[in-house]
Amino acid sequence: MSARPLFMLAALAVTAGATLAHAGPVEDAVVEVQHEWEVTRYQTPAKEREKRYEALVAKAHQFSEANPGRGEPLVWEGIVVSSLAGEKGGLGALGLVKQAKALYEQALKISPEALDGSAYNSLGVLYYKVPGWPIGFGDKKKADELLQAALKLNPRGIDPNFFYGEFLLEQKKPAEAIPYLEHALQAPPRPGRQIADAGRREEAKELLDKARAQLSK
Repeated sequence: MSARPLFMLAALAVTAGATLAHAGPVEDAVVEVQHEWEVTRYQTPAKEREKRYEALVAKAHQFSEANPGRGEPLVWEGIVVSSLAGEKGGLGALGLVKQAKALYEQALKISPEALDGSAYNSLGVLYYKVPGWPIGFGDKKKADELLQAALKLNPRGIDPNFFYGEFLLEQKKPAEAIPYLEHALQAPPRPGRQIADAGRREEAKELLDKARAQLSK
């Protein structure tokens, strides 16, 4: 059995993260990481992504360490680490996803509402992408709870709707997934997030076509 599909987490990120409302040193640093992630995720050739994510992990970690007590840098460090795990794939990525899990959990302890609940969303994705015991910590019930918590905080957001739709589709519930994927496509644009929004919409369209095709069988 190939383990790589279990770690296709580069689509995460909240997963891509919400737009920051106030400018400041922390926000500027997070926006820098956010933009580099978007370019790497959606505009960089696949063969170059792993190296770019590795460099970005180091930068994101520096920002987190420099800003203790803030949840936003931790969320984005987790997103970048998760994305690196997706590129590496295989069982060797387990250490990275456990690292990302710890970062999201730390962010939730500090400020669960940071980035419109992005830590809930990203952690939920890990719980349904990662295999369960004895290999990993995956747990579909826990994933459902976390993803719904993210939706409660950001019901119109593109990422919470996309990932809950993807989760339902993976649970073989295409009829339930369709409304969430449609909401993802109808989500309001995020200022300064054109790259991430465009990429996520393409992914939502693909999943929506898949869900509709399953229903038509």
